[in-house]
Amino acid sequence: MQNTIREHRKEKGLSQDELARACGVSRQTVNAIENNKYAPTLALAFRLAQVLGTTVDLLFTPSV
Repeated sequence: MQNTIREHRKEKGLSQDELARACGVSRQTVNAIENNKYAPTLALAFRLAQVLGTTVDLLFTPSV
């Protein structure tokens, strides 16, 4: 699974810590997701999309 969380986060001017706090997770979790080391739960994916003002399908795409 690939994602564009880093790009969306930077567009919003948020740090990893700010995004993590808004989503109720640790900064390390956001870092791991951005680096494709951790796949978030569906609930977290929806929270990330909501905070970043986008949709889950624009944040995440299947790996080829």
